[in-house]
This record gives sequence, C-alpha cells and structure tokens, in this order.
Amino acid sequence: MIDHESRPRGAERLTEMNAAAAFFYLFAGVTVASAFMVVTSRNPVHSVLFLILAFVNAAGLFLLLGAEFLAMLLIVVYVGAVAVLFLFVVMMLDVDFAEFRQGFLNYLPIGSLIGLIFAVELLLVVGAWVIDPQIVKTPVAAIPAGITNTEAIGRVLYTQYVYYFQAAGLVLLVAMIGAIVLTLRERTGIKRQDITAQNARTKATAMDVKKVPSGAALPEETV
Repeated sequence: MIDHESRPRGAERLTEMNAAAAFFYLFAGVTVASAFMVVTSRNPVHSVLFLILAFVNAAGLFLLLGAEFLAMLLIVVYVGAVAVLFLFVVMMLDVDFAEFRQGFLNYLPIGSLIGLIFAVELLLVVGAWVIDPQIVKTPVAAIPAGITNTEAIGRVLYTQYVYYFQAAGLVLLVAMIGAIVLTLRERTGIKRQDITAQNARTKATAMDVKKVPSGAALPEETV
C-alpha cells in the first residue's frame, strides 16, 4: 500500500535541503571571495568594505547553523562598530600607504611563517574531519530542549563561566582606561571648570559692589 501523504512531505524536505545548501554555497562563496579581496585590494577603503561584506555573509552562515546569537554579534559588533570605525579612520587619516608597501619584503619571512602555521592548523582540522567525521557531529554539551541558542549561551556564561566573564570585563576595562591615559595630553593655557572653587565661593568673593554716581558711566575695568 502506497502512502500518498509521505510523498509531499519528502518533496518538501528535499526542497528545504536544496534551499539550505544553495544559501550555504552562496554565503560561503561570497565570504571567501570577499576575504580574498580584502587582502588583494590596493585601496584600503575598498578593503574595509569587502571586510564588511565578509562579516555579513559569515553572519548568514551562522544563521544557517542555528547560531543566531553569533550572527547578531557579527552584525552589531563587527559590522556596526569595528568595521565602520576602521572605515572612518582610514578615510579621515591621511596615511601614506605607498610608504608602508616599501617595507613589504622586510616582513615577508615572518608573514610567511604565520601563514604556514595557519595552513598547518587548517590541514589538521580538515584531516581530523576526514579521518573521523563524528568528531564534528558530537556535541560538547547537550542543549536542553525548549530553549533558544541565545538562552543556552546565557545560562552557561553566567553560571559555569561567570568568573571568567567578569575577568574578561576587567581586562577590557583596564585596556579602555589605558587607552584614555595614553592618548590624554595636558594642554596649558586652557580655562577649565573647577567645581571645588565654585562651591567655595562666598558673597564677598563672588560679588563686587561699585557705587556709581548718577549719570556717570561705569569704568572700563568693571565692564
């Protein structure tokens, strides 16, 4: 006996899988192409714009994986803050990039070494996946049913790793204070507001009563 209801369901699942695969290849292809253009673009403004495009497509990949919280972080933090900050800094500062390119050969050995290390790490990851595909499929910690991805991250972050989270916040606070201290410059000859001196003022120091004869003008020193 043929179940006619199973055919439409199977067709719908196949269509959903094909759509997910198509979006995956689209986002992945644009991400790789954008990352390549970030490195090869001669105009730094174009490099930052391609970087923003790479972040947006990476966020799409996270959405396909069900990690909507990471996708939101990429859009809000990296695209909305970091990449836009880079763009404005590059556009506002008059940087001579031709001078930077002159010393390219000096940094070629260390750059090649770092690239080799990254290549070895990628080969180890891909090799482990090829040897045992179950490594990727095995979750480290099971997510309880009935909660979202964001809620699960919040529960783990504020329970098991709360001290590490607070330590990271303190490190960022120290870095922010250090950046302010390093960029602060003492300027002389500038009038600044002194709250203590203002609160300590009395009637004798704040007011100066002058007797002016009728019909006479005020002295120039008091105007």
